[in-house]
Amino acid sequence: MLLSISTTHHPPSDLGYLLHKHPDRVQSFSLAFGKAHVFYPDLDSERCTACLMLDVDPIGLVRGKKGERTLDQYVNDRPYVASSMLAVAIAQVYGSALAGNCRDRPQLVNTPIPLEAHIPSLPCASGEELLYRLFAPLGYHVSVKPHSPQVPEIATERPTLFSIELAATKTLCELLSHLYVLVPVLDNEKHYYVGDEEVAKLMRHGEGWLAQHPERELIANRYLKYRRTLADEAIKQLREQDGESPNVIDSDDPEDPREEATERKLSLHQQRHHEIVSVLQSHGARKVVDLGCGEGRLLRELLKQPNFEKIIGMDVSHRSLEIAAERLRLDTLPPRVRERVELLHGSLMYRDRRIDGVDAAVLCEVIEHMDEPRLEAMEKVVFWALKPELVIITTPNSEYNTMWESLTAGSMRHKDHRFEWTRKQFQSWAKGIFSRFGYACEFRGIGDSGVAQDGRDVGSPSQMGVFVRDS
Repeated sequence: MLLSISTTHHPPSDLGYLLHKHPDRVQSFSLAFGKAHVFYPDLDSERCTACLMLDVDPIGLVRGKKGERTLDQYVNDRPYVASSMLAVAIAQVYGSALAGNCRDRPQLVNTPIPLEAHIPSLPCASGEELLYRLFAPLGYHVSVKPHSPQVPEIATERPTLFSIELAATKTLCELLSHLYVLVPVLDNEKHYYVGDEEVAKLMRHGEGWLAQHPERELIANRYLKYRRTLADEAIKQLREQDGESPNVIDSDDPEDPREEATERKLSLHQQRHHEIVSVLQSHGARKVVDLGCGEGRLLRELLKQPNFEKIIGMDVSHRSLEIAAERLRLDTLPPRVRERVELLHGSLMYRDRRIDGVDAAVLCEVIEHMDEPRLEAMEKVVFWALKPELVIITTPNSEYNTMWESLTAGSMRHKDHRFEWTRKQFQSWAKGIFSRFGYACEFRGIGDSGVAQDGRDVGSPSQMGVFVRDS
């Protein structure tokens, strides 16, 4: 089991100070399940690499345990793949770095530096997509290579073991915290008992990033081994950290009028939703459809506003709709609230008369997931067949990508994005909508504007088009 961390920060030897491990010698540490070794295979004026290698004793894992002995207790993948044991080793061997302490280089602790992490054997039964879903939203450039079994008889169509490389400019504490939480989530087989103290660990090491993570519920459930009471408590705390009022969380009534007493800084997706709700309200929309609603985050915000009489969420993914139903808790909503919302399985490529008659349609971060040649079919469905009075479309502004050091030139923010447009490209496309379907468009930026190193105005991270039908 191996984790290597590299940096090109100058001087590269600062990595040794941050990890509290001297690059000139090999150090070994005893753990409950074996030994951990730290060594530096690479150290020069340009680059430094530190390796944490675990030598797991498979017999030691079951020594002293009661119960039936089976062969898989002794013959298994635990010594070779990253698991909760790696998380324990990070906490015990790199504990000071994980806590953000560095006596000799205190200024480095909060300084983002270029970091690369490599795990050669990481189990993920859900497939490589989950790796991107967990690490990409944290700003990492993710490279994944599946391992195929060498024995044809045990080979499967879907790989479950991967080599992964992560690259980003972050503090070392951030990187270690992400690995500490997410590696056990991916393996989904914690080797130790999960109790109340694990909730506190999750909150501590997830501070500053987990509450805003789009997969926070999945992470909490897996980290806590699907123990419902513990997971519910963790998710409740995360929702509070994400800015939801405790009163709203406790009542879980989207029409509860009580609001937070203090203002908070909104994340980008929250700013997006706030802007969408504001535009819908300013245009007097009553019946709204969220096309490509995903897991229902925007639907939740819409339900909080009683002036929206009918709210429809449509998505092509059955699983996303199931999660949306759980997130909205449709089975426990008061009848007068429940009758306002409807979830439909459907595609943007085909006309669906079930959504006819809506005042407004929203496509929030949807079009970039479609192949550009298929946009024409979507345009006909939305602007010609459905033809609501108001259409709101948000999409990434590719010009802003230069502001994220984790994105290499020409790369996109998510592996599922088929394209990302500049402001000029988006506006050119929108003008075509006006000429073909008679919709005027107003353009807005979402999020703080950025200025590139060369002085160029790169706009906001997200861009919005407000399309109003010509009467």
